[in-house]
Amino acid sequence: MAFSYMIRAGSQAECQAELDRLCLLLGATPTTGPSNALGRGWVARAVPAPQAPAVGEGLVER
Repeated sequence: MAFSYMIRAGSQAECQAELDRLCLLLGATPTTGPSNALGRGWVARAVPAPQAPAVGEGLVER
């Protein structure tokens, strides 16, 4: 299941600060920087960092 985190804030600086904090605390990766494209406040997004496959999963060399 794929998901993303969304930050909404009243200013670009506040949005960037919260995006940075979320990425630091959760190890997430930003996908979009702060944007006010819709004119309804500042929005930024991040996704969880990819994790290595568990033992026995993923590609197998033969």
